[in-house]
Amino acid sequence: MATTSNMFLYSLTIQPPTSVTQALLGQFSGTKEQQIITASGSRLTLLQPDPRQGKVETLLSHDIFGIIRAVSSFRLAGSHKDYIILATDSGRIAIIEYMPKENRFARIHLETFGKSGVRRVIPGQYLAADPRGRACLIAGVEKNKLVYVLNRNAQAELTISSPLEAHKHGVLVLSLVALDVGYANPVFAALEIDYSEADQDATGQALQEVETQLVYYELDLGLNHVVRRWSEAVDPTSSILFQVPGGNDGPSGVLVCGEENVTYRHSNQEAFRVPIPRRRGATEDPQRKRTIVAGVMHKLKGSAGAFFFLLQTEDGDLFKVTLDMLEDGETGNPTGEVKRIKVKYFDTVPVASNLCILKSGFLFVASEYGNHHFYQFEKLGDDDEELEFSSDDFPTDPRATYNPVYFHPRPMENLALVESIDSMNPLLDCKVANLTGEDAPQIYSVCGNGARSTFRMIKHGLEVTEIVASELPGTPSAVWTTKLSKSDQYDAYIVLSFTNGTLVLSIGETVEEVSDSGFLTNVSTLAVQQLGADGLIQIHPKGIRHIVQGRVNEWPAPQHRSIVAAATNDGQVVIALSSGEIVYFEMDEDGSLAEYDEKKEMFGTVTSLSLGQVPAGRVRSSFLAVGCDDCTVRILSLDPDSTLESKSVQALTAAPSSLSIMAMEDTTGGSTLFLHIGLHSGVYLRTVLDEITGELTDTRQKFLGPKPVRLFQVSVQEQACVLALSSRPWMGYTDPLTKGFMMTPLSYADLEWGWNFSSEQCLEGMVGIHANYLRIFSIEKLGDNLIQKSIPLSYTPRRLIKHPEQPYFYTIESDNNTLPPELRKKLLEDPSAVNGDATVLPPEEFGHPKGRGRWASCISIVDPASEEPSVLQRIDLEDNEAAVSMAVVPFASQDGESFLVVGTGKDMVLDPRQFTEGYIHVYRFHEDGRELEFIHKTKIEEPPMALVPFQGRLLAGIGKTVRIYDLGLKQLLRKSQAVVAPQLIVSLQTQGNRVIVGDVQQSITYVVYKQETNKLIPFADDTINRWTTCTTMVDYESVAGGDRFGNVWIMRCPEKTSVESDEPGSEVHLVHAREYLHGAPNRLNLMAHFYTQDLPTSISKTNLVVGGQEVLLWSGIQGTIGVLIPFVSREDVDFFQTLESHMRSEDPPLAGRDHLMYRGYYVPVKGIIDGDLCERFALLPNDKKQSIAGELDRSVREIERKISDIRTRSAF
Repeated sequence: MATTSNMFLYSLTIQPPTSVTQALLGQFSGTKEQQIITASGSRLTLLQPDPRQGKVETLLSHDIFGIIRAVSSFRLAGSHKDYIILATDSGRIAIIEYMPKENRFARIHLETFGKSGVRRVIPGQYLAADPRGRACLIAGVEKNKLVYVLNRNAQAELTISSPLEAHKHGVLVLSLVALDVGYANPVFAALEIDYSEADQDATGQALQEVETQLVYYELDLGLNHVVRRWSEAVDPTSSILFQVPGGNDGPSGVLVCGEENVTYRHSNQEAFRVPIPRRRGATEDPQRKRTIVAGVMHKLKGSAGAFFFLLQTEDGDLFKVTLDMLEDGETGNPTGEVKRIKVKYFDTVPVASNLCILKSGFLFVASEYGNHHFYQFEKLGDDDEELEFSSDDFPTDPRATYNPVYFHPRPMENLALVESIDSMNPLLDCKVANLTGEDAPQIYSVCGNGARSTFRMIKHGLEVTEIVASELPGTPSAVWTTKLSKSDQYDAYIVLSFTNGTLVLSIGETVEEVSDSGFLTNVSTLAVQQLGADGLIQIHPKGIRHIVQGRVNEWPAPQHRSIVAAATNDGQVVIALSSGEIVYFEMDEDGSLAEYDEKKEMFGTVTSLSLGQVPAGRVRSSFLAVGCDDCTVRILSLDPDSTLESKSVQALTAAPSSLSIMAMEDTTGGSTLFLHIGLHSGVYLRTVLDEITGELTDTRQKFLGPKPVRLFQVSVQEQACVLALSSRPWMGYTDPLTKGFMMTPLSYADLEWGWNFSSEQCLEGMVGIHANYLRIFSIEKLGDNLIQKSIPLSYTPRRLIKHPEQPYFYTIESDNNTLPPELRKKLLEDPSAVNGDATVLPPEEFGHPKGRGRWASCISIVDPASEEPSVLQRIDLEDNEAAVSMAVVPFASQDGESFLVVGTGKDMVLDPRQFTEGYIHVYRFHEDGRELEFIHKTKIEEPPMALVPFQGRLLAGIGKTVRIYDLGLKQLLRKSQAVVAPQLIVSLQTQGNRVIVGDVQQSITYVVYKQETNKLIPFADDTINRWTTCTTMVDYESVAGGDRFGNVWIMRCPEKTSVESDEPGSEVHLVHAREYLHGAPNRLNLMAHFYTQDLPTSISKTNLVVGGQEVLLWSGIQGTIGVLIPFVSREDVDFFQTLESHMRSEDPPLAGRDHLMYRGYYVPVKGIIDGDLCERFALLPNDKKQSIAGELDRSVREIERKISDIRTRSAF
């Protein structure tokens, strides 16, 4: 084992990627309801839109451990269910079916056709299925196309044929769709470029004449082969195709969309062409041409030939495109020949990667950047004043000249936003800090693009909806709700207990005090219960009061003793006396309470009791849990044969403050009886209570806070949950997707006591008390345990940094090809801007006006922790400067005062990299960081891509050079510099005299700063070219980082090299040391390496939970947030390594990718265990769980406990 690695980490995803690369609509459950399948990263997610509530719920999310390249759906003739085809990087085509009963994806077919990985010539980039479900075509970017015929066998099972080839050398595919041809032979249309001539021609002449062709491939079902049936040259800028309905519904054919044109093409019809309208406005460039980037076709019910397209440009504008058909002279029916094509402006929505129109009248927009949107159609835009442009007025030849057409964008009229689904892509930077003073820190991030950028606060918790909060005359100690009779649907009373009395309130239209409830109001109450058919019980320190239809029976406590604890259900009552005795009552047939003859003596004072509900079909709950102050919990039997006999004992680390026996859904598939225990020390325990023997097994624990824990059974979404109150409220529930037990804090005020609440206005709520307030609240959804709050920003954020002491964040934002504010203002004030051209549309919806080569950039001060989170100040940068880096630097020359330092570049071009010069701006903090004052800026030769404070001065990475600056009166003063990187410095980390330099292409270099000689000397670098994106120091020797290809890695400097570099006087030796292979004299060792399938944008060492160990938290550009948790013991490493290897064979990835190869995409995986794979253990069928548990020599519950512990102790 020692040869592998002596550092082991466990990789977990806290938030899966949120960017949707593809979205599909279909009836995947086999019912009439439409569902949406989305592909994001390696995850396939099934969404259920709810048209009645206008919400979108997640039914299932499945990690396929592979890159999803394309997804398509098809339905066999005569069936009601859609199947899913997956084209991934596994070199195999997979056909997947959704199983609604088990809520999982099942693989039906897996056919290998090529190498794994994402390659140009391996099919998988494009996928199209025949609308009648008879065949599908899977194509690569270049050369190779395969057609699979889909059919049924004699047993009515789905079969897939051998692939039929349609390869052609030297052809690039731009877009691919299946034609709608009714039941004629299936035809697929591809947009292709033949580059074979251009490849041979050295002069470049042939490249100018390359044609874009529309090609039809026909599958002859009779002869079982594919032919290239028809091809025609189209506009050279064409990039995307849309299928036009055929058969009885329309003329068939395709819409070919290119730069500023939409053309209808079909093999036996003439072409019709219409331009894409341009935006009109004072700030718009009238010459800029638009391109269609997404679209959707929708057939209307009822009439043949009624369909429309919604096509979207890169500005987000939607255009409605319709086709007019020639009518039959005699009958007036459409003949299937196209007469014209028309286009008109519809509405503006965020730029989408996919659009889906539901039959229920909704539009799902899977946004490229930022939140996904769910809209409802208000109208179809048929009868509005918008100008409609027709193909009658425009030539079909793409090279012919024409007059461009214009439209005025306007706020939405045809669509109404119903729900916005949180999405964090692109996530550009992320920091962990505790600004709210809670137990656990929060994650602060910047994400989004352009004017839809946001600053987001993410905290672990469940969202709570408060229904009412009313002030009470005093401070109550407890609260209950109760029905009046068993048959009541809703609660009738709220009972509040104070130190010297009890208040009874009735629940109705208004909440009023009740005087004739029969309850004693001059004593404090210990418990309230609706008993039998129509009885009520009040337990107070001096006795039990039983109220039946207005009659009152009292059971007084024995002399000199009082009741200290009680537990009830609707047929049993147990009380504990101050003498340590337990008295048990059971309800008789006539509804009266009968006391059991003997009292049970306990050792010590009883602190808490629990009975649990009476199980369905039973007369009584068969166990009683008793907690005593000798730090034990005892289980007593309540069976008539062995009443109050002790069944089992569990010793605890502190006295129990609360107990609750309840049945909850479990990963085994059924319901299990659990005993929940809350301790005085703030620890919560959950243990399995055997329903036959009363044994306690499989204890799991979690620290909830420093106050004693109180437990209450509540119900959320018709499932039993446990509400645990310590220094903050927590909810224990079964996760709807994974069925694992979760303990999540509520985002709410800390409560003293809680109880279930049900009324006409609020079916499933909770009532709680907080100081002298009565609060009624509910929890809407249990699936999402991360709460996001967002603050809008102006432009695409680049970096995020926190003020050293105050709870403020600073962001730098910059957008390329965007008009800066001063130029926008100038254009709007221009006297020639008239007739509505000068209207300013909100940029959040319409984007900022574009301007070639221009940069809009600013610095924002964000206050996320106040009541109303907002941007306090925004400083715009002028002269076409764009901010690229920032740091907060305490300058020793200014007595340690901190300054905000921002690096900018002027006239930057991203590719190929160009600029005229760079600057470093210095700002002083005012009003505790709420304001910034500009001091000066220093001109440098190129934009500084990395800045970091270093020993009371500023360290800047400028190109290949690191440079140390100090603060002067007029500008920064250069103190030391050295060329240390081969290409371009993108990240800097420092500790002591050591500087760690990340290069854009050549990985990491360790540099030492020698104060005596004022030199910066590189002394160790890496063996591999890693395209570094972010780095952080794990300790003095080690650095963790991420690269542009989706890897996360940890490098360590050899100990001998590290010690030598820091020795005084070692610079002579280091400067003259021999270079090794054109690099530094020494090499770093690779400690850990893992492929994440997301581009890491930030990585930091932090602590996420109370009392948890430090973890590495990384964020990815697709919105992923993941953690790497270090293992403490060798035993755990061995256990999880064995579990991981069993999971690889027992639960292979859905699309056929090899898991070990996937996690070692570029470099073999080292020292990191895939927690996402291990966590799939809970979803396996029971027989597979048992066989893995047998191999590991553990019980299934033990394995599940270890998997859940490693997550809950260090992450969410």
